[in-house]
Amino acid sequence: MSGNNSAAQLPVMERFYTIQGEGFHSGRPAYFIRLGGCEVGCVWCDVKQSWDASAHPVRSIESLLQEALQYPSRFLVITGGEPAQYDLRPLCRLFHENGFEIAIETSGAYPLVAEADWICVSPKKFKAPLREVMQAADELKVVVYHKSDFSWAEENAVQVSPDCRLYLQPEYSRFDEQIAAIIDYVKAHPRWKISLQTHKIIDVP
Repeated sequence: MSGNNSAAQLPVMERFYTIQGEGFHSGRPAYFIRLGGCEVGCVWCDVKQSWDASAHPVRSIESLLQEALQYPSRFLVITGGEPAQYDLRPLCRLFHENGFEIAIETSGAYPLVAEADWICVSPKKFKAPLREVMQAADELKVVVYHKSDFSWAEENAVQVSPDCRLYLQPEYSRFDEQIAAIIDYVKAHPRWKISLQTHKIIDVP
């Protein structure tokens, strides 16, 4: 990818204005750009259609900016897929120049080439997160699918900085199975907080 803003393009599955539903910024209006392409392959992924980058149109970062400027919030969330598979610096620079705060959601499995204000790492067992990405994380969000995920969450928590926010989030299809255990765990380990997919509860994208 070119470092020149005028030439920078990315495969985009979708973009939309909504309410951030998860983690530290939950409840905050945000413009989302969901990039196509992911090789992590989570079995419970709810956007598997994002995995094949070639299935999604390539968009210029200028066109993405012009669409985002139509909405009042200046908070951009870059997600996927796996956005760290791309050089995101041209996109970040262009949006920063236009007054946006930028958050990126990544598995941490790839080097993060970006200029973001907030990094949320949601590690996956299928591809171990990189140490340098974990240390840069502002937020660690671990999806709880099995009971074993609590110990795995702690293994990841020792890799982040002391200031990193820690969240446990029930996998949505197993919410009823996992939420009681998550509540008990957080009460016993208060450095963790609970993240819920509130966008699904209030029925927004």
